[in-house]
Amino acid sequence: MRVAILTTDSREHFGNYTDLKPSFGTAPTALFQGFATLPNLEVHILSCTQKPMSSPPKLAENIWFHSLHVPKIGWLRTGYAGCILAVRKKLREIQPDIVHGQGTERDCAISSVFSGFPNVITIHGNMAELARLFHARWGSFNWWAARLEDFTLPQTAGVLCNSVHTKSLVAPRAKLTWIVPNSLRRGFFIEPVDIRRNMSALLILVIASVTPNKRQLEILNFLRGVRNKGFRFQVVFIGCVSKDAYARRFLAYQSGAEKEGWSSFSGFLDELDLIKIMDKAHALLHFPQEEAFGLVVAESLARGLKLFASKVGGICDIASGVPEADLFDPEDWAGLSRALSAWLEKPNLSSAQTQNLMKFRYHPNIIAARHIEIYREVLSDCRPS
Repeated sequence: MRVAILTTDSREHFGNYTDLKPSFGTAPTALFQGFATLPNLEVHILSCTQKPMSSPPKLAENIWFHSLHVPKIGWLRTGYAGCILAVRKKLREIQPDIVHGQGTERDCAISSVFSGFPNVITIHGNMAELARLFHARWGSFNWWAARLEDFTLPQTAGVLCNSVHTKSLVAPRAKLTWIVPNSLRRGFFIEPVDIRRNMSALLILVIASVTPNKRQLEILNFLRGVRNKGFRFQVVFIGCVSKDAYARRFLAYQSGAEKEGWSSFSGFLDELDLIKIMDKAHALLHFPQEEAFGLVVAESLARGLKLFASKVGGICDIASGVPEADLFDPEDWAGLSRALSAWLEKPNLSSAQTQNLMKFRYHPNIIAARHIEIYREVLSDCRPS
């Protein structure tokens, strides 16, 4: 089977045009790790970029990479017309059996539905729901992303939904849906988890891009309140940060907490460094208002962390059957405070059983095999009877 994957190259997303090797979001990266192990599979990854970049032709024995230069005029301001045309041209050369658009955030989904080949789409972030929840300004990027999501979902053969929550939002707009969770990167399962950690110096992680939805500023204020009750712990915030007003406010407040000696901000960490700090930590606090899946939740449980999280979206799927996961309504700060305070008095980590459950559910080989089953189903339905 020959599969074309349309996804965003992180070099384009962050403007790192001089890097020589492409990189992708955590969920696509893990999926490609699974694809690399499958026999009789040929994968072509296509990513559009606003500036030409040097890239390797292959990322694995059976995975090719194609960086497509599309001038800025061909992006959102023209409905990604330049990306659509560049992808169609390259796909005519590749002649894939099926095209898979990764996410509705940018050009991937709309290029998929206009590819001229059988296609499916994966939802990574629920753009229409986020636009509704945060009242996206008319004509803003998030407003347009929501409109394009509404347009593309009915056009594709089917949508891979990463959680029950995502399926509930997508099903009214799609011909067919499947629940397929995001996979964890292989590194989270390779090294054994050390559960004999120093429990006298507790470390709490908050891992997410700094945005109003992820609520780092509110979490920092909340943790200050817990400390004011006499509890002592360290917290590390990890994630990408933009230059918007919310991020500036968070960084200013975080700087004050850092001077007090109980909080720090590490910015973005690569896979290896993230696993290292998880293996020194004791708990993850993840309290967004909306969450399509919540990959960091599964990653943390796989590395032995206790979980405190909001009861939204895919977090509920991940935490199902996990005794070390405490979930709360997104505005139940009082309940979160009581649970965190009780844990600080008598801390625990996630069990080996929970770690094995994460491996059973989210190993890249398992999720990649499920993708192949779906591709075959779609291609079977596309064949003339």
